[in-house]
Amino acid sequence: MTTPDAELARLSLDDARAEASRLTDLIVDAREAYYGRDEVIVDDATYDTWMQRLEALERLHPEVQGQDSPTLLVGAASGTLFSPVEHAERMLSLDNVFSDEEFRAWAARVQRDVGGSVRYLCELKIDGLALSLRYEHGRLVSAATRGDGRVGEDVTENVRDVAGIPTALAGTGHPELVEVRGEVFFTVADFESLNAYQESMGDRLFANPRNAASGSLRQKREGKNERQLEAMHERLSRLRLTVHGIGAWPNPPVATQSEVYGLLESWGLPVSRYFTVAESVDAAADYIRHYGEHRHDVEHEIDGVVVKVDELALHDELGATSRAPRWAIAYKYPPEQVNTKLLDIVVSVGRTGRATPFAVMEPARVAGSVVRQATLHNQDVVKAKGVLIGDTIVIRKAGDVIPEVLGPVVELRDGSERAFIMPTHCPECGSPLAPAKEGDIDLRCPNTRSCPAQVRGRVEHIGSRGALDIEGLGEVSAAALTHPLRPEVPPLVTEAGLFDLRAEDLFPIDVEVRDAETGLVRLDADGEPDARSPFRRQRRSPLEGRAPTASRPDPVFDPEGPFDGDADFILSAAAYELLDNLERAKTKELWRFLVALSIRHVGPVAARALAQWFGSIDAIRAASREELAAVEGVGPIIADAI
Repeated sequence: MTTPDAELARLSLDDARAEASRLTDLIVDAREAYYGRDEVIVDDATYDTWMQRLEALERLHPEVQGQDSPTLLVGAASGTLFSPVEHAERMLSLDNVFSDEEFRAWAARVQRDVGGSVRYLCELKIDGLALSLRYEHGRLVSAATRGDGRVGEDVTENVRDVAGIPTALAGTGHPELVEVRGEVFFTVADFESLNAYQESMGDRLFANPRNAASGSLRQKREGKNERQLEAMHERLSRLRLTVHGIGAWPNPPVATQSEVYGLLESWGLPVSRYFTVAESVDAAADYIRHYGEHRHDVEHEIDGVVVKVDELALHDELGATSRAPRWAIAYKYPPEQVNTKLLDIVVSVGRTGRATPFAVMEPARVAGSVVRQATLHNQDVVKAKGVLIGDTIVIRKAGDVIPEVLGPVVELRDGSERAFIMPTHCPECGSPLAPAKEGDIDLRCPNTRSCPAQVRGRVEHIGSRGALDIEGLGEVSAAALTHPLRPEVPPLVTEAGLFDLRAEDLFPIDVEVRDAETGLVRLDADGEPDARSPFRRQRRSPLEGRAPTASRPDPVFDPEGPFDGDADFILSAAAYELLDNLERAKTKELWRFLVALSIRHVGPVAARALAQWFGSIDAIRAASREELAAVEGVGPIIADAI
């Protein structure tokens, strides 16, 4: 028994239940952010550690495993943006290995279970969004995201704009029904050009290609103006698809996975040019090692290799668990590491009041994108890493997504470095920082009502897809409302004032754009603060001699008429859109309102359970802790938070 297993085995049943509940909360929050809001709130390595610990805990204490344990589930429940689509065959995830030893142990189990040697199909693991295409008699009838593996989101309309996805299959001999599984992604070059386009349109930049792919495919068309629809089409048209398997397909006329790819390619579906069939475990290991050394030679981002048993008949023989097939495995690569200079450590306050130190670094390219900032979590982590301001430091992207500081290159110190001192007061409002409760490592600002940083974070959260889903209320708008540049413009001091905003309030606002993760001011390509006027634009004059295809001139400023700006500037479409969407948000479902309240641990799953059980906000407010905890999907931790 390994040391971690021995530690878990010694836990009492009550302690095991508490630890399982803690891990489940962490995993569910991460899944809902990743699958529901296209946000990465934890790196892959940490997430995998949580899952491995929960799996070990449930193996040693089977009583703690509930029917809704994350170890039994795939992905996350589909959201409410799109209609649900039931997959004809479950769309499973993959189990992971992280070393040659673990990979060979998996291969040995496969060979033991089938009673002999097997051939393996090896392919690159694309870091994108999983997609299922359903064709009937050669015609595309639906496209859906993975969702929870049984039910996904219907993105058929958006998929029709994606290059390379045929609405009608080429060739002949198409089955009555076939589900084709694949990955939607951006190439590195297309991702960079997409972000350049986003910047030119004044829109938010994407953090990485995976988020860009998910965010682009999972867009609503309803309520968008002409400019927004044009931008949406631009994003979708840059997406690419690579197919990597099948779901439902009664009696396929082929015997191997590699033959499946040949048939799919003959039908006009895009198949990866990087796959190969390995005749042995050693050959598969060589493939894994080769692309680990040459991963940046590929035009799209990869985070590993998928190895599958090639013979389809063995897939049925090996079967699957509730969340992953036994005939396939994902080998995850370790993140790339580079050196850069630690220029400063600054403290940012988030929507829950947590004060987090962030490393400000000389720009460095890591895993396909430029990194300037990285979280250091808390003062204990800064101390444990041993970094000093001015150090040359080693950084990586954990899971090739989240920038992480590993530590200093001590031998390069010249004596000019200095230690970081954690502030004792909130850098935004001046309130004394303190742990929320005894034993907490994190320091928090207690000024929940009016700390500008917390208000900004909560305003952005209110507009997010998982909360009230207010189009136009995102990172830039939240920063603009709570941190206007000009001192004569009053800031929004509490989110309660959000729904009382008028056109006159929005018009004069200028803002420095802040990074969604760090809360720090974002820099433009020249290293200067990125400042914008999101709610006004230049008034177009009829004297400008515009081309016939250009936008029509704006009405002349009328100081006696309804407010629309001044003589030089007019309210932007974004301002009108935000005001309209704020009004519509007042009638959203109760569960969305509960999520929007920023109660710790209350995500969409718990909020839906509460809304369904109690029916009104008044009933929830009147409920006792015991009544709240008794609701399935809530429990004592969430009840305490409420």
